[in-house]
Amino acid sequence: MLTVVNEDGTTPHSSLIDDIVREGARRMLAAALEAEVNAYISELADQRDDSGRRLVVRNGFHQPRKVTTAAGAIEVKAPQVNDKRVDEATGERKRFSSAILPPWARKSPKISEVLPLLYLHGLSSGDFVPALEQFLGSSAGLSPSTITRLTAQWQADHKAFMDRDLSATDYIYVWADGVHLRIRLEEAKAAVLVMVGVRADGTKELIAMTDGYRESSEAWSALMRDCARRGMRAPVLAVGDGALGFWNALNEVFPETRYQRCWVHKTANVLDALPKSAQPAAKRAIQEIYNAEDKEHAAKAVAAFAKQYGAKYPKVVKRLTDDEEEQLAFFDFPAEHWIHLRTTNPIESTFATVRLRTKVTKGAGSRAAALAMVFKLIESAQERWRAVNAPHLVALVRAGARFERGHLVERPEAVAA
Repeated sequence: MLTVVNEDGTTPHSSLIDDIVREGARRMLAAALEAEVNAYISELADQRDDSGRRLVVRNGFHQPRKVTTAAGAIEVKAPQVNDKRVDEATGERKRFSSAILPPWARKSPKISEVLPLLYLHGLSSGDFVPALEQFLGSSAGLSPSTITRLTAQWQADHKAFMDRDLSATDYIYVWADGVHLRIRLEEAKAAVLVMVGVRADGTKELIAMTDGYRESSEAWSALMRDCARRGMRAPVLAVGDGALGFWNALNEVFPETRYQRCWVHKTANVLDALPKSAQPAAKRAIQEIYNAEDKEHAAKAVAAFAKQYGAKYPKVVKRLTDDEEEQLAFFDFPAEHWIHLRTTNPIESTFATVRLRTKVTKGAGSRAAALAMVFKLIESAQERWRAVNAPHLVALVRAGARFERGHLVERPEAVAA
């Protein structure tokens, strides 16, 4: 029997049994969160600083928050982790992210989010029912045959998504990246090729997602030719890393599109060629470039970097200056969009969650099923994507408006009309 549950967790005819169910759900969720944190800390117990102290330890609890579940609204205090490790690529502190209760979650996960995670963890459909009982406290009435039908439906959803007509949607900006996940793809060198675009109204949207061997030019060309065949218009600007496969394909299919190289990838590429002792100062110098107030000051920062490191590390400087034009392209667009255009973060941040929730699996599994599961996770994440800053300026970019130092200086007749 279905029962209407009020937002505060009570029911129109609340009873003692309802209270017991909610308390049981609260305790079950608390126990699951504790187990998850303990497993995370145990796995990283060997990570220690120079003094021998652990880098990953418990740190009390987060502030209580209410989570809406099938049992009603329950209050939970999630365990907090103090992770002192630093990501060498970004220089930022690493963070623990709960797969059971992410920071943004205010309601229990949907089956469409839970089942892909279980599959990518390496479970077969026959293992899903007992896993769901551990994960959600209930198998939710799902039998292995039901799960198999769901998996088949999601594969069909992914195929339909990759076959849809693109002529009615205009993508002005595009981010592209080849994401390597330790999941059930048939080829060990396979990557998930992802394209995310910004529509004329400023909203972000997944354009395409498929697999490709080694992020090759052939794989990227096949994906982009397929998008063009389905009506996709050439974007004004494409943002990607330094992989030649994507840029060669872009030049072949959409030669009029401008390039913007990702600064996160570029920074990591430059720092990898420097001694560790020189990396902190070099990173600050690189940040001075992409955080400059305009293109002119950024070019001066590039020259300053070349002067500082050219004598001792000429090859490192060459890595930075060889594609300077592509690195600074974002300065020719609205200043409000710079933070979005200088990196592939819209893709990286989305897949960071997928990476955290996947581990090396035994056996190749089904390629189509694996892609479908990743697709469902990204489809769910897409519901929480935010529009770019100043979305009204995106249409002006498509119309050919000119921007200097990030500000609109000219509006062509086509825009004025």
